[in-house]
Amino acid sequence: MSELVTGEAVALELRPAKLPSRGLAVLIDLVVIWAVYLGVTIGIVASTSSLDDAAAAAVAVASFVLILVGGPIAVETLSHGRSLGKMACGLRVVRDDGGPIRFRHALVRGAVGVVEILLTFGVVACIASLVSARGRRLGDVFAGTLVVRERVPTGQTAFIPPPPPWLAGRFSGLDLSGVPEGLWLAIRQYLTRMGQLDPQVGWAMAERLAGDLAERTGAPAPQGVPPAAYLAAVVQERQARDARRAFGGGHGAAPVGYPGGGVPAAPVSPPASPAYPAYSAGPVAPEAGREPREVAPVVERVEQDGAEAGSPGTGFVPPA
Repeated sequence: MSELVTGEAVALELRPAKLPSRGLAVLIDLVVIWAVYLGVTIGIVASTSSLDDAAAAAVAVASFVLILVGGPIAVETLSHGRSLGKMACGLRVVRDDGGPIRFRHALVRGAVGVVEILLTFGVVACIASLVSARGRRLGDVFAGTLVVRERVPTGQTAFIPPPPPWLAGRFSGLDLSGVPEGLWLAIRQYLTRMGQLDPQVGWAMAERLAGDLAERTGAPAPQGVPPAAYLAAVVQERQARDARRAFGGGHGAAPVGYPGGGVPAAPVSPPASPAYPAYSAGPVAPEAGREPREVAPVVERVEQDGAEAGSPGTGFVPPA
């Protein structure tokens, strides 16, 4: 997993591309570029046969620079880091902070790429990528960029239930810079497995995680909001910010009635709708005939209780 850090000191969940996928993308790009270059060269030779040797050499150098050097730079700039080969392999070039690249980033990558890819047949680029912890070649080091994977296999991605609609956008002004990656990991583990946990233990875990998250953000959790729904809404807000920073999207508007997009000061209560009967607020009594159980540390408890009996849940269902 990448350790990209945004301006808010939030680690982005982007995976650096490995050498095989990057090599395949470069190979596809080189095949396309050389095909275009050969076609243009044949056309230029046929149309400039009457020129002297000096003029023909100048035209040949200009076509080399414009197509083999300027072409990749223009494509990466206009597509925000996605050449034909990278699109085919599901890759993208981003800045070190996860934002979209600009012309200067593509220019540095293209200029250095002439030496480490074209002139050395990719040997220098392969060595630099193998030595780098994040698989970066020299062009990425000098430009301050990184090639990441856009497509992640669905089998490796756990499903996180979305928050209820009445919480969407309520935490757009929340400061997430003080939340450590370990806490995000514990929250994701809970949300992906809460349907498999013992209801009483799951409810206690959600309250504990919500308290830790509220302490790190410096804003108390809204009253009347179930802790699991609060956790899911904050995780969704973080993912939305990461996506905007990584792919250049605009910032979403603040919710109506919440100036600046901050957390509402008044208690938030779910609307009386039969579509979300499971989002009931307040403490919940333990199941009949079940003894209270001690809550272990969050991550370990999620791992241990993952296989406990109980049907898979479909949402944020507190114990009945």
